[in-house]
Amino acid sequence: MKRMPPGVRKVALTVHIISSVGWLGAIAAFLVMAIAGLTSSDAQLARTAYVGMNLVGWMIIFPLCLASLISGVIQGLGTVWGLFRHYWVLIKLVITALATALLLVHLQPVTTMAEISLATDLGPSAMSGMRIQLVADAGAAILALLVTTVLSVYKPRGLTRHGQRVLAEQQVQTRSVKGARA
Repeated sequence: MKRMPPGVRKVALTVHIISSVGWLGAIAAFLVMAIAGLTSSDAQLARTAYVGMNLVGWMIIFPLCLASLISGVIQGLGTVWGLFRHYWVLIKLVITALATALLLVHLQPVTTMAEISLATDLGPSAMSGMRIQLVADAGAAILALLVTTVLSVYKPRGLTRHGQRVLAEQQVQTRSVKGARA
């Protein structure tokens, strides 16, 4: 893919940063609601927390997750970093793709908890396994997004085999162009 012009690259990068930061913030809010739903002895608060989690999950987290994944792929394909050239980019892609898939799986019990909480009063011990799982999943999601953030900032060195091949091809082309000029 041809490299993006600087203006387009900046817009794409801005969309990627905004969606990724928004995704992290929405998961933090989700985690707070999951903890409130788990620890509260107030059935109304628990009900509100689980209904809110369902709404935030489907209407905010999922769209931001997709926007982050898609904009990250666009960034990888349209910049010098490439999508498969550097290990840090590849690791971010794998983490984000797995997080997206796991989010779709994770949102099913969230919807179930919202439906159960609307149908019955949740006592402090009702559905405790699922309630704990919602807290753990949100915590794991935050950890995964923090890892991708660290990778984005520090960009550890290391080319994949594909990246090494591309670099070698570029070096051969550069030498042949210089040799033709001489």
